Amino acid sequence: MKAVLDTNVWLDWLVFGDPGVAAIVRGVERGALRVLGSDETRAELLDVIGRPLFGLDGRARADAAAAYDRWVRPCASAPACALACRDRDDQKFVDLAVAERADWLVTKDKAVLALARRAARLHALSIVRPDAASLRAVLSGDAANL
Repeated sequence: MKAVLDTNVWLDWLVFGDPGVAAIVRGVERGALRVLGSDETRAELLDVIGRPLFGLDGRARADAAAAYDRWVRPCASAPACALACRDRDDQKFVDLAVAERADWLVTKDKAVLALARRAARLHALSIVRPDAASLRAVLSGDAANL
């Protein structure tokens, strides 16, 4: 399975160690989930973790970038798709997921989540929150119990 994670999900994983993304982390670590990224998605993460709000020193930022690079399968920049997000800053995640035929786009962003029905219908793309039961079930191998 392939997934695109938005920046907030990466922050939960790499900066905050949020248990809400533990199923995703386990899925990636055991190879059940391949995470896709692009130069644009990486640049956004690096920009965000560099903000004073997070208080990360140079070493912590470098560690987060190295972890991202370790787990992400780099993809070419994606062309714009017809599935338009109200928040133009988030369009890069939608475009990447559609172009790479990802199974999942994992986000907490309301503007992206609002595209879920159309994405499923037009692209067989599941746009879900990181704590979605459907995603956790697939990653745990328990999808038959949904």
